[in-house]
Amino acid sequence: MGRTIALANQKGGCGKTTTCVNLGASLSSEGYSVLIIDLDPQANATIHLGIDIHKLTNSIYDILIGGQTNISSIILNTPVKRLKITPSHINLSGAEIELVNTIGRERVLKEAILPIKDNYDYILIDCPPSLGLLTLNGLTTADEVIIPLQTEFFALEGMDKLLKTIQIVKEKLNHNLKITAIVPTLFSKNTRLAQEALKKIAVHFKDKITGTVIRRNIKLAEAPSHGLPITLYAPSSYGAVDYKRLALEVIKR
Repeated sequence: MGRTIALANQKGGCGKTTTCVNLGASLSSEGYSVLIIDLDPQANATIHLGIDIHKLTNSIYDILIGGQTNISSIILNTPVKRLKITPSHINLSGAEIELVNTIGRERVLKEAILPIKDNYDYILIDCPPSLGLLTLNGLTTADEVIIPLQTEFFALEGMDKLLKTIQIVKEKLNHNLKITAIVPTLFSKNTRLAQEALKKIAVHFKDKITGTVIRRNIKLAEAPSHGLPITLYAPSSYGAVDYKRLALEVIKR
């Protein structure tokens, strides 16, 4: 049975989409079939995988709002073998308002993916950097949550709110939901601040924090502009090494 994992953090700039795309590509390179669901109106995961959002006829927006489109019809191939994506679109920014009066509005995505859920070993959901209805749909659909957390002074700010939201979703909407991992990202090993932040995160989240720390890496920052994940853009870089290590850790968990 496949695993459905939401990547969530309402704080922008924490490496959430980078983690979603590169974890997906690394899992694919280990032989697993992976689907990324881009739930972020900014469509960064879609762009990162080389898809021109201006040429899309349908996106995840049409699944959530239109209710007409079969989700299989919007799944696209990516440059990575065994890695597919349901693309996002800027239209999605209006989805929160449009979904408000929908019955079972937190479960729209969960129901939409039922026909394809068993086709993949991993479904990774890139949630937007907010705690609105789109993120609620992601958390209601997933069995697990991975939280990328930037190793900086204010890293833990806002985490209480996110953890509370996950707990409420678990109690009211999705009893199976659990936090699988908290992944320290954007780590600069040469700065004392980053090392202190990492220690603080480790103390705070003892058993949830991954052994893998994602180091700050220029190649990771460059890869999206080439429409490639790090596994193809710079396979021997720190970024590729770290995400491969993370993939192996997620497989074990």
